[in-house]
Amino acid sequence: MTKLIVATSNPGKLGEMQAYLHNSPWELALKPAELDVDETGDTFAANACLKASEVAIALNCWAIADDSGLQVDALNGAPGIYSARYANSDKERIDRILRELSDLPDPSQRQAQFICAVAVARPDGTIAAEAQGICRGEILTSPRGVDGFGYDPIFYIPAKQLTFAEMSKETKRSISHRGIAFAIVSQKLTDLANNS
Repeated sequence: MTKLIVATSNPGKLGEMQAYLHNSPWELALKPAELDVDETGDTFAANACLKASEVAIALNCWAIADDSGLQVDALNGAPGIYSARYANSDKERIDRILRELSDLPDPSQRQAQFICAVAVARPDGTIAAEAQGICRGEILTSPRGVDGFGYDPIFYIPAKQLTFAEMSKETKRSISHRGIAFAIVSQKLTDLANNS
């Protein structure tokens, strides 16, 4: 089984990727904590490629990285690639979004999407596979639910009548931006393993 380094030092993120890629013929492992990559790309895809490529080159191993965030239509796509840096904590980030949308009470004015970009790099840093998942929804006027993280309590899926924070892990995994992106990349990883 070929090792695939996950371009994160976060064990929670490793566990999440392992759940998405449980049928993959690759063995996932965390990158060393001291290996840092600056996310200087101007898109989610650029940041995912950058992280995967730099980690692959530094460790001379296959590497996988993802980058994701929230884009709110009425805020011209903000917070976008700055989703994690939009404020100092999850609560402050949610409060800021709700404040910025406070004069737009109609759900049709509060449309948004989560995007996840995933990239897989060869040991020489070249990108071997990419995938992107998008999940459309709307921003509620107040948080609902206790599961999930980040903006999950205010991101509502009308078809399910639930926020991400109210969904079971299985439901969220099946419809989320991350679930969609990893379903695509999982097939590409299987093809890469069979052809290497």
